[in-house]
Amino acid sequence: MSIEVKELTHIYSEGLPHEATAIKDVSFRAEKGELVGIIGHTGSGKSTLAQHLNGLLKPKSGRIIVNGTDITAPGVVMRDIRKKIGFVFQYPEYQLFEETVAKDVEFGPLNLGMSEEEAAACAREAVELVGLDYHRVKNLSPFELSGGQKRRVAIAGVVAMKPEVLILDEPTAGLNPRAHDDILSMVKAIHGKENNIVFLISHNMNDIAQMADRVLVMDHGRLIMNGTPAEVFSRADEIKEMGLALPDSKEIAVRLRESGFDITGECLTMEETADEIAGILKKRA
Repeated sequence: MSIEVKELTHIYSEGLPHEATAIKDVSFRAEKGELVGIIGHTGSGKSTLAQHLNGLLKPKSGRIIVNGTDITAPGVVMRDIRKKIGFVFQYPEYQLFEETVAKDVEFGPLNLGMSEEEAAACAREAVELVGLDYHRVKNLSPFELSGGQKRRVAIAGVVAMKPEVLILDEPTAGLNPRAHDDILSMVKAIHGKENNIVFLISHNMNDIAQMADRVLVMDHGRLIMNGTPAEVFSRADEIKEMGLALPDSKEIAVRLRESGFDITGECLTMEETADEIAGILKKRA
């Protein structure tokens, strides 16, 4: 599985007084097994870009090639494409609607044409993969669950469809710190088991630095950077000029360098930064 985006442009309300170019000439490629972070300030085009990847939006120009199929071409059956690409919107728990957790998670697989037995098996696997006890929650109303549990169930409903590409738009938004960490652990578990392509849209630079294999940086509709977390966050001045923060560990390292300390590591985690500081203190002892 691969996704290739070629010179993608999207214009909202084209020809009207409030016409706006949301993304402009965006190109990149993602391969099976990659976890790709997408970052950028509000209005930079992150979500608009993501909604093109499974055909929710059609571009003004450009192409999107999913595993060899150009999904922007006339006559493409998008139902077949959407079987392969799962999209978890921000605050997905607002989309829960069934009487029980089991029915809610089975809804997607059933609509893909699975038998009731197949859908039930996929639902059980997905619920357990997101860290919930299937037998304990399957007959509960999803509205009886905590906020973090509701979000897990909503994500399970997408995971149950076995997507080869999973797009997560701010999956930790609005959660408390514990639920936030639980959701990230869940994303790691899903990615590790399925070895699929994951696109993670986030404003949390700590999460992106620690989880992503590669980072796409959007600014005013354009793809400004495309590289590893180490490559992207090494361009600290450019990141800040776009109104973005650095990961906390990187910010500490930058300030120490500015104060004359010899910080040479990537410092993408607090552990790495602590090791750098310990090394400096050891040399001075």
